Amino acid sequence: MNTRKTGTEYEQLAVRYLQKQGVRILECNYRNRKGEIDLIGRDGEYTVFFEVKYRKDSSRGYPTEAVNYRKRKTICSVADYYRMIHHMGEFTPIRYDVIAICGEEIVWYQNAFAHIYNY
Repeated sequence: MNTRKTGTEYEQLAVRYLQKQGVRILECNYRNRKGEIDLIGRDGEYTVFFEVKYRKDSSRGYPTEAVNYRKRKTICSVADYYRMIHHMGEFTPIRYDVIAICGEEIVWYQNAFAHIYNY
């Protein structure tokens, strides 16, 4: 199975998981010229930008280890653009979460990292 197909499969698994937790999914694979965010949703008052990472097992590292500084910076940059075009003010509550899937286990890391400003 190619990595794109695998990624899509596990993103859809994450969507189903999040919906069961009460999250309303707004966007899947949101892209702009700065990059991509896997999922965007609403969790209570928060607009949440989700990164979904999958590993078959931990032999090549845990899924969360793949969300490095560069990836977080890209996510924040894409989120800034999304917030701008959706007229979300600077006081709109947002969060950056990671959905880590390792084998059959799904772990939702809420507020996994702080916003990185791209000046």
